[in-house]
Amino acid sequence: MILICQAVLFDLDGVLVDSTPAVARVWGKWALAHGLQPETIIARAHGRRSIETIRDVAPDMDAEQENLRVEQMEIEDKDGVTALPGAVQLLGSLPQDRFAIVTSATRALAMARVAYAGLPLPKHVVSADDVVDGKPSPEPYLKGAELLGFAPHDCVVLEDAPAGIVSAQKAGMRVIALPNTYPAQDLAGATAIVKSLEEIEVHMSGESLRLHGAKLLP
Repeated sequence: MILICQAVLFDLDGVLVDSTPAVARVWGKWALAHGLQPETIIARAHGRRSIETIRDVAPDMDAEQENLRVEQMEIEDKDGVTALPGAVQLLGSLPQDRFAIVTSATRALAMARVAYAGLPLPKHVVSADDVVDGKPSPEPYLKGAELLGFAPHDCVVLEDAPAGIVSAQKAGMRVIALPNTYPAQDLAGATAIVKSLEEIEVHMSGESLRLHGAKLLP
């Protein structure tokens, strides 16, 4: 399968970086500290801004204050935060002005995880600090396209979470999903599903990007 586009927008956690153990540890501790069910909180936390998770599961709390606590816990927890297979190579094959990271993490947390994972620092980032409404709102991915200077329909998104897939689709973008955090059946709304970033190659074709994936699944 070949997708032709002008730019690629990457989610961070679960796409470029494996932070699942850290996310589970932090949200598990936070949930227990507040008498909440860890499994429920962890399941809701993936792919969303922390503050929105807190507002959802604990509407009576001071979400802004709790969000600061959770963020600091996440920044400090770097054990097991690593680059996912193929991430370094794929980012290295793209010109800096043709890709952006669009993440539900704050900029401080995103840059910490990029550094922990040994990824090259990206030139273009849309973080939780840059939007009013996080995923599944289309705002994050629309901001990513605007940042790079391309129309939404000229961008392809790489995502691992249902909320991110909905965000990209609402923005009018095609989505390649990776079943790193959720099973493939939960990612059915994506344009295609690929097992790993290692199965994607990017080639320049004139002014366009051609994403090749022999094992992309419909």
